[in-house]
Amino acid sequence: MTNQKKQAELIQEISGVNPLKCMKCGKCSASCPSYNEMDIKPHQFVSYVINEDIESLVKSKSLWKCLSCFACVQRCPRDVKPGKLIDAARQIVERQKDGDYLTADEIPELLDPEIPQQLLVSAFRRYRR
Repeated sequence: MTNQKKQAELIQEISGVNPLKCMKCGKCSASCPSYNEMDIKPHQFVSYVINEDIESLVKSKSLWKCLSCFACVQRCPRDVKPGKLIDAARQIVERQKDGDYLTADEIPELLDPEIPQQLLVSAFRRYRR
């Protein structure tokens, strides 16, 4: 089993999503507030997971441009949840860096003026538990 295949399976396991249900309607991408900032759109992200091209996802700016607002999750008629796939891919990247969590001291050095502040608020709401 290749590393790409293992990572694709891990993304599906972490997210709890079946990307094969996607019918490529594009509703997820149409509702995405970061659409213009992304090189891989939410509906394309699903295809990359299906095709096990995780290396391209990890290198894409879309992985970090996603606001985790989950508008794509709400709009999907097939319950594919592209935002959850994106979050799972982020977790894989962080795990490869040998860390699952950030400490408060690490956050200031990661701040980038190009990253929308909504991303930080969304991440705080999501991971504070």
